[in-house]
Amino acid sequence: MTDAESLLTRLDAASERLQRHATEAAGAAGDRLTSPEPATGERWDRGQVWAHLAEFIPYWIAQSRRVIETYEGTPVPFGRTKEDPERIAAIEQDRQRQTADLWSKVQGDIDSLREFIANSDSKTWVAEGLHPKRGVMGMDRIVDEFLVGHIEEHANQLDEVSDAAQRA
Repeated sequence: MTDAESLLTRLDAASERLQRHATEAAGAAGDRLTSPEPATGERWDRGQVWAHLAEFIPYWIAQSRRVIETYEGTPVPFGRTKEDPERIAAIEQDRQRQTADLWSKVQGDIDSLREFIANSDSKTWVAEGLHPKRGVMGMDRIVDEFLVGHIEEHANQLDEVSDAAQRA
């Protein structure tokens, strides 16, 4: 299995988990929060997780495309950090939106990501970006950490919140 095939398999599995969570009753998770983020202690409610999923996928696809299109042998500056005001504002703005609306957007974004990965050629995977905190990153790591792995991370959070609600 190629790296792209592996990424697509993981993406499909995460998408299936997200779809299950999207169909849960909105109150099923109650007011449960995610476990604290190790570095910051930050905890999110279900709405924040969905709002973040809805905002980050197109952002990181666009950043990845920019790195690929402008790479000429030198790592291309890209990305943002968790402190980015636009990121924070987008999450806050959409955290009260209906999960079904956010899922519809996320589903379309996942389809775009699937297409991006499936249509990637050798030029894609040799490109390197320079992230403000993580330094030089190859495209395989960018797609894994900021897209597929990031989606998996938030699917895990929704699993956790849902499981905790079912045990209560």
